[in-house]
Amino acid sequence: MTTATNKNTPATKEELLGSGAAAGSRVWRWITLAGALLLAAALAWWWQGNQQRNAAPRYETVAVSRGALTVNVSANGTLQPTTQVAVGSELSGTVAKVNVDINDRVKKGQVLVELDTTRLADTVAGSRAAVASARAAVQQAEATRAEAQATLGRLEEVHRASNGRVPSATELDTARAASSRAVAAVANARAQVNEAEAALRGNETNLRKSSIRSPIDGVVLARSVEPGQAVAASLQAVTLLTLAEDLTQMKLQVNVDEADVGQVKPQQKASFTVSAYPSRRYPATIRRVGFGPTTKDNVVTYLADLAVDNTDLSLRPGMTATASITAVQRDDVLLVPNAALRFNPDTPAAGAAGAGSASIVSRLVPRPPRGGAPRSAGTDTAQVRQLWVLQDGKPVAVPVTPGVSDGRQTEVTSERLQPGMQVIVARLATPS
Repeated sequence: MTTATNKNTPATKEELLGSGAAAGSRVWRWITLAGALLLAAALAWWWQGNQQRNAAPRYETVAVSRGALTVNVSANGTLQPTTQVAVGSELSGTVAKVNVDINDRVKKGQVLVELDTTRLADTVAGSRAAVASARAAVQQAEATRAEAQATLGRLEEVHRASNGRVPSATELDTARAASSRAVAAVANARAQVNEAEAALRGNETNLRKSSIRSPIDGVVLARSVEPGQAVAASLQAVTLLTLAEDLTQMKLQVNVDEADVGQVKPQQKASFTVSAYPSRRYPATIRRVGFGPTTKDNVVTYLADLAVDNTDLSLRPGMTATASITAVQRDDVLLVPNAALRFNPDTPAAGAAGAGSASIVSRLVPRPPRGGAPRSAGTDTAQVRQLWVLQDGKPVAVPVTPGVSDGRQTEVTSERLQPGMQVIVARLATPS
């Protein structure tokens, strides 16, 4: 016999617990799904914001400063005495004695070298004898002239006393001619005296020149003669000694490149170093800039003289020096890096031109042209009339007037530019 089940019969405890657990499981699944969706949305929002931040251009900036700017011109050269004299001999002969050596101090008129004077002394003695002979010839000529004039006087007196009958006209003319010849002989004898005296003075001068004297007060730099050495004076005097007038005052001769010579002028200050004292800088002053060019290996330079104080005698002639000439000095001016004047916001950063640096639309649609030609990294900073400052994360053009530059910084003047403003020097690459 089958027993029918009543549908309204209450559920058992197990059935009630089973249906509750299923409902709770479904709720937790919905909660988990909702949490996952929220997390995914948060991650998507963060990723999109990060992409936008990375896509925005980033710039390297430097603050505008106010200070001093110095433009220096470099040049190399050698140290020389202010006055250097090569002492030689005008005469040929044999060196008898050398009275000085290298580094000796000498006075003007001091005898430095003596030549053998035997032959010169004999020449002077012969010249003196010739002068004495010429003077005796003058006396003889004067006596002859007196005799001829007396004879002419007697004949003329007789001619007047005889009313012209004696002597004859021929005899009178002969006496007059003899008197004239006697007068001319006296003049010739006196000229011979002058000639002999001139020869004597020349030979005496040569005798004096056999003692070679110092023309200046100074110091002996070089000696190239020894006793017993034969000296042959030809068209050019042989150099026996080299003297420097005053080593406490020297000159530095430097070769200035043609590209820099326009900035170098007399009275400009300079400093230099030498290899002997690499840690010491010596002061100097531009004294003269030559107009004559010097060309070597197709390089044109101009010689400039710098006055150097060498009171301590630490510097020596011939030392090689590297000079730095202060061509321009500016104080309390606005200074910006040269890179700021070369920066152009249209120039992409290195490594930023990849696939993710611009959208497809921006690549397909060309940009409208900008006013003026863009500046490249090689732009001449002297021709630039604006630079860029960073304001609210964006570059803003500021008009400027460039001045002098030392190769790293440039002087600028601007009504809008102030110290401390951040000028853009480069665009940073966008990280991938």
